[in-house]
Amino acid sequence: MISIVGLSGCVNDTDDIADDSMENNSNSTEIQVETTEVEIVSGNMTYPAFLAAPSTEGEKPAVVLIHSFNGMEPGYIDLTERLASEGYVVISPEWQTFEESPSDAVVEQLVRDSVVYLGTRQDVDTERLGLTGFCAGGRYTMLFLPQMEEFASGVAWYGFPFSGGTESQPEQPAEVIDQLEAPMLIIHGTNDEASNISDIYAYATELDAEDKYFELKVYQGQPHGFMIENGQLSSSFEAQDAYWQMVTFFNRTLKEG
Repeated sequence: MISIVGLSGCVNDTDDIADDSMENNSNSTEIQVETTEVEIVSGNMTYPAFLAAPSTEGEKPAVVLIHSFNGMEPGYIDLTERLASEGYVVISPEWQTFEESPSDAVVEQLVRDSVVYLGTRQDVDTERLGLTGFCAGGRYTMLFLPQMEEFASGVAWYGFPFSGGTESQPEQPAEVIDQLEAPMLIIHGTNDEASNISDIYAYATELDAEDKYFELKVYQGQPHGFMIENGQLSSSFEAQDAYWQMVTFFNRTLKEG
């Protein structure tokens, strides 16, 4: 099944419009957020991870956030905190701590161990877990969401569905589509030179052929990595709208029902 959210054309992306978009689109009620650095033991290694959680009582849905190949830039710290203000416990493991390009197996185990950590927290409902990632993290989202039943939904930002087939990356995300059960939102730009939009359309076609539920949000003219600019969270209209798309998707798949 395919659900295409729509194509976003060029707009005047002034800061005022971006701020208005964020204010109108977000359902945040100024939830207080507590942040901390935690340690995730995985593969006999100890990885730092940034965690943000609402200070409200009770169990909440949680999200594992996988940063891009550029590392844990300040923008991802801000994004983790902002998503937590929407009512989610969010953990962002630093998967490049020991290697710039670790194998898929190493990153998968780290994500699994991050889920295990979330399960030790009294404020997390482990039946409502989401996965999201950017760039390389978008590929990991496409790859791990079908293979990890712990996740109820995922959001893949400008990923690489046909990247793989090497010793360290043996599988392409497109090769595990048949295992996908959780709904996925794909966010991409038409001017993405690193991950051509044609690959995303081909991936979407394969998802549809397998009757896998997904939603696709495409931003006309946006380049690869448009959510983070110079290491910081972008204030462009497209970035703010894409953030809203992610939040409302997680709200529908992790909070409602």
